[in-house]
Amino acid sequence: MTNKIVVDCSTGEVQEIALTAEEIAEREAMAAEYEAQKAQEEADKVTKAEAKAELLDKLGITAEEAQLLLS
Repeated sequence: MTNKIVVDCSTGEVQEIALTAEEIAEREAMAAEYEAQKAQEEADKVTKAEAKAELLDKLGITAEEAQLLLS
């Protein structure tokens, strides 16, 4: 079972408490949301790279040549 640590700053007391079913479900939902967000970011990155490569191809220049133009 997953636990959480609760610290009482006024006394310095530290407690390790088991998570409730709701807390576990919330953590799992947050983890799934995070994974979906990361997958979307990766897909966006790939789409952007493909669009850049397509543009460079249309212009007939290499990525190195494009970088020189921006310098």
